[in-house]
Amino acid sequence: MNPIAEQDPLGGPSASGFSCFVTGTDTGVGKTLIAAALVRALAAAGARVSGMKPVAAGAQWIDGAWRNEDVEALAAAGNAGAPREDICPYLLRDPMAPHIAAERAGVCLDQRAILAAFGRLRARSGSVVVEGVGGFCVPLGADYGTADLARTMGLPVVLVVGLRLGCLNHAALTAEAVRARGLQLAAWVVNTIDPQMPEQERNVLALERIVAAPCLGRIPWLAPADPADVARRLDLAVLGRSRLAPS
Repeated sequence: MNPIAEQDPLGGPSASGFSCFVTGTDTGVGKTLIAAALVRALAAAGARVSGMKPVAAGAQWIDGAWRNEDVEALAAAGNAGAPREDICPYLLRDPMAPHIAAERAGVCLDQRAILAAFGRLRARSGSVVVEGVGGFCVPLGADYGTADLARTMGLPVVLVVGLRLGCLNHAALTAEAVRARGLQLAAWVVNTIDPQMPEQERNVLALERIVAAPCLGRIPWLAPADPADVARRLDLAVLGRSRLAPS
């Protein structure tokens, strides 16, 4: 039984037409896992949806093409047949800060090109789940970064909090940065990345106060972590109660 498919999860006539920007408290907290799971959950709820990672740093040559595992996960999750060049307008080979990887590759990360790709995805899909790179304020150039991109897109934000030591401070700073830019912090996800972390329940209670937004799901330690499994653990009704803005 799939509870997502049995009811309108967003509190409206359909699950289509909803987009969001997925960010994290830091790198390595599971943004791609949650973003791909959210794409799958929306698709299961009846949406035509694409994932997007505007900039990905770190690629391998596989079957005659440069591939990035995050981009591949988002592409596999979507159901709109979106082209790779729109899912990821900038695929950089070196696994490092994107503005440095771009400089080494002689590439300018043009925000206009990213927004054009986003527009094509939205026209094709109706719903787009955009995954940022690293934390919320990672630079993409000399004068703009992922926070500026999120603000320009004007999408509600879903925050992924990696449950590990330091998460309280990182969550507080990220939530503050999101709201300081006039963006809606629509929901957040607790992703357990340190299963040995002591006092997990008390930390989650503290996070609820700090983030002050509805919780889309609490993901336990999973090895391996499968976006299809995680999708079933997300409560899409939270997005409806948050009045997630239509794209």
